[in-house]
Amino acid sequence: MSLLPTFTTLGSGPTILMLHGIGGGHLAFAPQVESFASSGYRAVAWDMPGYGHSAPIEPYTFKGLAESCIALIDGLKCEHVVLVGHSMGGMVAQEVVARRPERVSRLVLCGTSPAFGKRDGEWQRAFVAERTAPLEAGKTMAELAEVLVPEMIGPGALAEGVRLAQHCMGLVNPSTYRRALEALVTFDRRANLPNIHVPTLLLAGEHDRNAPPAVMKKMAQAIAGSTFLEMPGVGHLQNLEAPEAFDAAVLNFLALPGQLLH
Repeated sequence: MSLLPTFTTLGSGPTILMLHGIGGGHLAFAPQVESFASSGYRAVAWDMPGYGHSAPIEPYTFKGLAESCIALIDGLKCEHVVLVGHSMGGMVAQEVVARRPERVSRLVLCGTSPAFGKRDGEWQRAFVAERTAPLEAGKTMAELAEVLVPEMIGPGALAEGVRLAQHCMGLVNPSTYRRALEALVTFDRRANLPNIHVPTLLLAGEHDRNAPPAVMKKMAQAIAGSTFLEMPGVGHLQNLEAPEAFDAAVLNFLALPGQLLH
């Protein structure tokens, strides 16, 4: 058995497991860990394999990432979790719910999509090459973060949250970042959306160009009984750009009658 991914945890109660995006780490959910813990939940934020102190996996695929996540759910000794996934973490969440739906009591998908990019192969190669070009040119992840993070946010973003996002991205291992990009462009779970039967909340940022509201709204329409919310003034990093509004949206959703949380 491989080592469990590393994670941070606070509080007690029903478990909320948070899965960060490609430029993140457990710290990317620091505001939520505190907020959800103080609202009566056990808040857990993982380091995806290859991030933080989590061992990398080989091959680096969505199947492998989902299996690591399921192993962590087992390790947390809970029957099921509320799964909150941001961006690439939202794709891992979709993969988990496709493989082991009984382990997820509720699903929160933010700034994510059911498939990545065009399906022609050439586009994928160009995307990976473009994203890794600064690294090939000798730039550090911290330098990359200084350019990429400001492009992802909306006009209403909290400055403190933007700084945390840049800090998180600067900590990412460049080789993991490359592997994650290569995995990202393979993702396609569109066919599984009608099979998602857990209560689901989809949160889009008004100014998100990575996962535009129109894409997320269409995704919500394919998931029966799901709830779609657009957050004004923010971009791709909703939970850091507007943490109070984000936390309120998630906590309100969890307070709705539905599947029993325990």
